[in-house]
This record gives sequence, structure tokens and C-alpha cells, in this order.
Amino acid sequence: MLAAFTFNTAENLPIGLLELISEDLRVSLSAVGYLVTGYGVTVAVASVPLAHVTRAMPRRHVLTGLLAALIASSLVAALATSYWLLLAARLLTALSQALFWAVMGPVAVGLFAPEVRGRVVGALSVAGSLALVLGVPAGTWLGQQSHWPVPIAVLAGLGLVSLVTIAVLLPTSRPEEGRAAYGTDPDSRRFRTVLAVGTLSATGAFAGYTYIVKFLGDVSGFPRSTVSALFVAFGVACLVGVSITGVLLDRFPHLMLAVAVATQAVGMLGLYAVGADPVAAVVFLALMGGALGPVFMATQNEMLRCAPGRTDIALAANSGAYNAGIAAGAALGGLVLPLADVRGTFLAGGLLTVGACAVLLGERLLPGGAVNTSCPRAE
Repeated sequence: MLAAFTFNTAENLPIGLLELISEDLRVSLSAVGYLVTGYGVTVAVASVPLAHVTRAMPRRHVLTGLLAALIASSLVAALATSYWLLLAARLLTALSQALFWAVMGPVAVGLFAPEVRGRVVGALSVAGSLALVLGVPAGTWLGQQSHWPVPIAVLAGLGLVSLVTIAVLLPTSRPEEGRAAYGTDPDSRRFRTVLAVGTLSATGAFAGYTYIVKFLGDVSGFPRSTVSALFVAFGVACLVGVSITGVLLDRFPHLMLAVAVATQAVGMLGLYAVGADPVAAVVFLALMGGALGPVFMATQNEMLRCAPGRTDIALAANSGAYNAGIAAGAALGGLVLPLADVRGTFLAGGLLTVGACAVLLGERLLPGGAVNTSCPRAE
């Protein structure tokens, strides 16, 4: 959980330090934005190849190596005096995270009985969500009070705690011997469906979310100071969403994915339709926030169930597809913005999310598409 929190904070921290880095390194804000964009693209491209290359390595060795890379890249980033060195350090962190999400899930859930896997995935997702609610705001505050490299250096310290804990306590075993190395209910059709749903949902979400600050200011009429508080509320809604989903995920794995995607669609289309009203904007923003984390969480859990082969490869594909959706969504929003103003980005994102709902519905309606909403027990 600490490692998940640290990686997610490292991924998103430049958003909060944007202006500080720009001023100190004398580069444009858009150039600093590429630190986030390049990170997501790297994770999208590298996840499956890295998982394939390391598929025979003991998971304890892989995780300690990834955390060592996180520590080294964070220290290099904290000491960077040029933009290009900072970018190189960020890409190394991204490569580490690309494999981390593929390996972490099977290792963590493999330590527990199959009946509680949803709760384990939920705990990891809560830790990841805390990065947005606690990690990034705290890191931003620390950077403002001192200097932007300080919170990045703190991440190296957190990574060291995780590394020592895993190196000392995690058993060493061959990856194919883990209890979660293979799906409990292999289904290649379900695998493709979940992959498509996750990609469409991520694309839709980030087509709008990328421009949420502009939306809340221009459409909803909130002052800039209030927008910061709404960001915290969005993160809290995400945390609440993953906490509730984690409790129900073992009993209703298929249903929880459908509910999360449908809630995201309602939130985005509601913002488009009535987002000019401040009260309605807060309500639908909370719905969108409450769905964003659970969508990815539910797809990860489904991969542990329906993976047609090794779960680490399936999780890598899911993480890569989701990050590709993030990049595609931001690009789509940028194309829509000058054509249909910022409300149009939420319409486009909401319609894409409705498309994800249609994919789930189509799986049930097509021949052979009926699914059981109860969690099958592994023998």
C-alpha cells in the first residue's frame, strides 16, 4: 500500500509543482506538463513488454528492483538542474511504475484466500487514491514552503521504507507458483471486453477531467480559490468510491464494474447538461470522482479473474490500455475544446463512457455473453 501510494504520488506530483518547476528551470508550463504526459505514454507503451521480459523472475527481486529504481530516479529528479535531466528521471520512474502495477496485484492477492481478493485490491486502490487526496496536496504544500525538489526527495525515503519491508518480509518464489499467477475463471472474451471498457472509460474520463479547472471556472462560475477545495472534494469522492467498491467487489465483481462505468457516464453528462448551476456541478463532480477510481479498480480485479494466461501479463495490458486511454482522452479534449468549448469535452467524454456501458451490455446480450455476478470459488 505504501509503495502504491508513493508511485501514484510520484506520477501526479508535478501537477501541483507545475509553476515552481517552470520558474526554477526556466521552461514553459506546457513543457512541465510533458513530464506528466510523457510519464503516461511511457507506462502505456512499456507495461506489457516489461512484464513479458521479467515473467520468470522471482517477484520479490522484481519489486525490490523497481523500488530501487524509484528511489534512484527520485533522487536524480530532486538534484536535477536542467529540464532534460528531470525528464529522464521521470521516464525512469514511469518505467518502474509500468511494471509495478503488473506485479503488485498478483503478489498481494496471492498472500490471501481467493474469497477476499476484492478486499485486497480495494486496500491497494485506497492507498493509490490517497495519493490524490493526501500525497499530491501535501507534496505541493511542502514544495511551496521550501523548494520543489524537497517533496520529490521525500518520495525516495518512502520508497526506501517499502523496499526494506518487501526485501525482508516477502517470500521468494517463482512467479508461476503464486496462488494468483493465473486467473480463477479464465475467459478470453471477458478479458477483451474488460480491456475495451477500461480504455473507453479512461479516454472518456480524461477528455473532460483534463480541463476540469476551466470548466469549474468558466461554466460553473467558481472562483479560483474554491476550485482548489473542489479538487480535494473530488479526491475524497474517489476515496469513498474505492472504499465502498472494495467491500462489495468479492460478492458482485461484474456488477461493480458496470455500476462504476455507469456512474461515471452520469457524472460527466450531468456536468455537461446542468454544470452551469454550482450546486448541480458539485453533485455531478462528486459522482464522477466517486467512479473514476472504482473503474480502474474493478478492471484490475476482473483481470485477476478472467486472465486467459498469466495475471501479470493481463494486468500489464490493462494498465497499459488505461494509460493509453488517459493520453488519448487528453488529446481528444484538446481537439474538442476549440470546436465546442469546455462543455463539449464533457459531452464527448460522457458519450465515450456510454459506449463503454454499451460494450458491457453487448457482452450480456450476444450469444454466450451471459455472466454470473457471483464470485466463483477457486478449488
